[in-house]
Amino acid sequence: MTSLCFQLNGRDVEVEPRDGESLLDVLRNRCGILSTKDGCQPQGQCGCCLALVGGRPLVTCAVPATKAAGKDVVTLEGIADEDKELLARAFVGTAGLQCGFCIPGIAVRATHLVEQKPEPSRGDIAKAIDVHLCRCTGYTKIVDAIEAYAGGKRGEPIPEPCTDGRVGQNLGRYEGAELTLGCRPYVADLTRPGLLHGVLVLSEHPRARVRKIDVSKALALPGVVTVATAADVPGERWYGLIQSDWPGFVAEGEEVRCVGDFLAAVAAEDEATARAAAALVEVDYEVLEPVLTCADALQGDAPQVNPTHANQLSTTVLARGDADAALAASAHVAEGTWTTQRIEHLFLEPESALAEPRPDGRLHLYTQGQGVFDDRRQVASFLGLDEDDIFVELVPNGGAFGGKEDMSVQPHAALLAKMTGRPVRVTLDREQSIRVHPKRHPIEMQYKVGCDADGKLTAVWARMVGDTGAYASVGAKVLERAAGHSCGPYQVPNVDVQAIAASTNNPPCGAMRGFGANQAHFAMDGCMDLLAAKVGIDGWQMRWRNAVEVGSTFATGQVFEKSVGLKETLLAVKDAYDAARTSGRAVGIGCGIKNSGIGNGAVEWGKARLVVEDDGTVSLYNGYTEMGQGLLTVLVQCAVEATGLDAACFRPKVDSTYALGCGQTTGSRATLFGGRAVKSAAEKLRVELDAGRTLAQLAGREFAADVVVDDTTAPGQNVKKIKTHTSFGFATQVCILDAEGRVERFLAAHDVGRAINPSLCEGQIEGSIHMGLGYALTEDLECEGGWPTTYKLREIGVLRARDMPEIDVTLVEDHEPEGPYGAKGVGEIGLVPTAAAVAGALAAFDGEQRKSLPMRSSPAGQAMSVGRRKR
Repeated sequence: MTSLCFQLNGRDVEVEPRDGESLLDVLRNRCGILSTKDGCQPQGQCGCCLALVGGRPLVTCAVPATKAAGKDVVTLEGIADEDKELLARAFVGTAGLQCGFCIPGIAVRATHLVEQKPEPSRGDIAKAIDVHLCRCTGYTKIVDAIEAYAGGKRGEPIPEPCTDGRVGQNLGRYEGAELTLGCRPYVADLTRPGLLHGVLVLSEHPRARVRKIDVSKALALPGVVTVATAADVPGERWYGLIQSDWPGFVAEGEEVRCVGDFLAAVAAEDEATARAAAALVEVDYEVLEPVLTCADALQGDAPQVNPTHANQLSTTVLARGDADAALAASAHVAEGTWTTQRIEHLFLEPESALAEPRPDGRLHLYTQGQGVFDDRRQVASFLGLDEDDIFVELVPNGGAFGGKEDMSVQPHAALLAKMTGRPVRVTLDREQSIRVHPKRHPIEMQYKVGCDADGKLTAVWARMVGDTGAYASVGAKVLERAAGHSCGPYQVPNVDVQAIAASTNNPPCGAMRGFGANQAHFAMDGCMDLLAAKVGIDGWQMRWRNAVEVGSTFATGQVFEKSVGLKETLLAVKDAYDAARTSGRAVGIGCGIKNSGIGNGAVEWGKARLVVEDDGTVSLYNGYTEMGQGLLTVLVQCAVEATGLDAACFRPKVDSTYALGCGQTTGSRATLFGGRAVKSAAEKLRVELDAGRTLAQLAGREFAADVVVDDTTAPGQNVKKIKTHTSFGFATQVCILDAEGRVERFLAAHDVGRAINPSLCEGQIEGSIHMGLGYALTEDLECEGGWPTTYKLREIGVLRARDMPEIDVTLVEDHEPEGPYGAKGVGEIGLVPTAAAVAGALAAFDGEQRKSLPMRSSPAGQAMSVGRRKR
C-alpha cells in the first residue's frame, strides 16, 4: 500500500489506503469521520457522502482516495462552529429534516452554495442539491432550511420552533440538531472494541437447488474469523412476521427462491476482507426454471414456489348486496384493467445490525427494524434462546416506509456474534439491499363501476391479483387491504371484490407506505373520472356526490361513526380547483382513505413507561420505532400536554428494558396507539405532580400504561357490527399541469384528526406526495428473469428537488375520539390519491386515459429528470 497525505478539516493526515479504496471509506474507516454516510457506494447518486475536496463539493463514494492527495478535505465536522449552529437552527426551525440520513451531505452543500451565492433563489437551491436524494421530505422544507441558513448568514432571523411542546405546537424534532450535524449515529456508525464486520453471500439464481456450499477458501483468507451457513444455526432457521416461511440461510439440498436468499455469512477483521471472503464462497447449483408471473404461479401444474404454502398465498373476498344486478341496472358503467408496478423503498440507510455479547451472558442487539420486539422474538428463535437472553435496542433508522418490517441482517449479526464471542456488525450494500428486502406489490386490477344518471355510485366489481414474490412477508394483508379500500372513500351500496396474493420467484413484496390502498385508489378513481365524463359533471362534483360521511358504509361493511373529514377536504380545494380549470389548466383530482391501525381482527397495543430519573429527567419508553416520521417528538408532546412539564425533561427510548412489544410500526398506528399509551401514563404522573410532589421526590418511580385495542373484526366475520379499523385518514389532492403538461402545482387537503405537531405533520404529507409523484410518473423496479434490471438510483426513478412542483398542504382537523388529543395517523394517506390525481390531469391535458403505472411516457413523466434506463 502507498501512503496518502492530505489535509482533513485543517489537520494533516497520512493513511495507507487499499488499491481502489474510495475516499468515503478512508474518511469513515481510517479517519473516524461519521458525518459522511454510505447510501449508494460506488454510484455517487445520493449525495449522503458529500465533502469539500480542494474547495469543490464531491461525492466521496465515487472518488478514489488517491484523488485527495495533497488536497484540503472538509467534512461537516470541519465546518466553522458558527455555521454549524446556523445550519442546525435552520433545519430544525423549518422542520427541514425527517430521518436525517441525507442531511449532513446537504448541509455541506448548503455552506458551499451560500459561500458562492449569498442570496440564492429557491430555484438556485433546488439546482444545487440535484445530486442529493431525500426519500422523506419532498424537498420543500429542505429548500426552506437552506434559504433560512442563507438568511441567517446575512443577519436575518431564523425561524425558531417552540420549546414548551404542547399539543398543536411546532416543537423542534427530537435530536434534530444532532441529526443535522451528523453526530447522532446510525447502526453503521456504531463501533465497539474488537468489532468484526459481517458480509452476506446471496443467491446467484432466482430458483435453483443448492447442491453444495464450499466455504473453505473463504475461511483460509487471512483476517477471516468464521463463516456461517445453515448448518451453524442452533435454533429455528425459518422466520417470518405472519408465516415462518423465510429461511435465514438456505441449506444444501434446498431451493433458493429469489436472488435475495442468504447462503452464508462471513465475519472478518475488516469489511474489505469480509467482502473478499464472501466472493470466495463457492456454491454448486442445479438451476431450475423460475415462476415469474402470477398467471403461471396460479396454474394447477406450477412448481410450488415456497414449501410452506401454496402459490395462491391468500384470497380476500368482500361481498355486499348484488353487484351484478346493480351494474346491469346502472345508467353508466366504467370498466377496464389497471396495473401498478413493483416499487423499491429506497430508504437511504441500507440495512444494518450490530450484535454484541454482554458480560451477563446476554446478547445486545442494535437494530433499525420497524418492530424491535418482533426482531428480538425472531432472532431468539433463530439462535435457540429465550427472548430474555437478548436485549434489543432501537437505533432510529434512516428511513423505512415498510421495508424494514421483515428480518434482514439481524439474525446473521447475532449468529456471528454468538459464534465468535465478539461484537459483529452486518451492513448491506445498496445492490444487496435492493435484492433482499420486500417491495411494493405490483397488482393487476379489473374493475367495473356503475352509477345512476345523477352520478351516484351503484356498484363496484373488482378482481385483483398481486405478485407477492417468494415469501409471505405481509403480502396477504396487503391484498386484504387493497380489497378493503377497493371502493375508495366513496359510498357504494353493492360490492363484489376478490383479491389474490400469488407467490413467484421474483423479489418478495410486502409492506410499503400505502399498503395496497394506493394501488386500489388508482383504479377506483380512474373509474370515477370515466363516470364523471359519462354523467357530464366535473371530477370534483363526482366525488362530492359520493363522498363518505358519518353514517356511510365503507367497502368492508363498516359504518363510519366519527371523524370523517372527507367533505371538508373537498371544500378546502374547491376554489383552487375551479380557478385552475377556469384558467384553462389541465386539472386532476383524487380522494383517498387509509386505515389508521391494522384492524381486521388484530389485537393491537400501545404501551408506555415513564420513569423519573435521579437527574430530574423522565425516560419515555415505548415499543414503536422512530424512522423519520417524528414519532418520538410527537410522544414527547403528548407527555408534555398531560403533565405540564417542559419538553426538555423527556428522553424517549425504545428498548427491551420493559416488555413493551406492540408489533410493527405500521398501519399508520404509532401515534394513534403509542400516543394514547403515553397520554395515559403521563396523566398518572400528573396526578403525583398535582399532589405537590417534585420530580426529585418522584425519582425512581415508574408510570405505566398498556392500551389494548381488540374490537375490530376480520373480513368475512359474521357479526352484528362490522368494525374493520379503529380510525381512518381522509384526503383530497389536486394536480395542476402547466401548458406543456408538466406538474406545476399540487394541492393536498388532509383530515389528520388533530395535528399534534403541524410542521412535522405537513412534512409527512409533503414527503408522501413526493413518493406518490414518483410512483405515478417515474419509479419502477423492473425485473427480468427474477432479477432487478437496475440498481442505479436515478434509473429507479425517485424524484429530485428540481422535479418537484409547488405543494400546498391544508390540514383539516376532524377530531378522532379514539386517538390521543384527537389525532390519527398520517404516515400513509399522503400518497394514496396522488397517482389518480396525476392521471386525471394528464387525461384532461391530452385526452388519454392512462391505466398503467408509471406514466413515464406522458408529458409529465418525460419532464422529469429521473427514471430513464440505459439499455
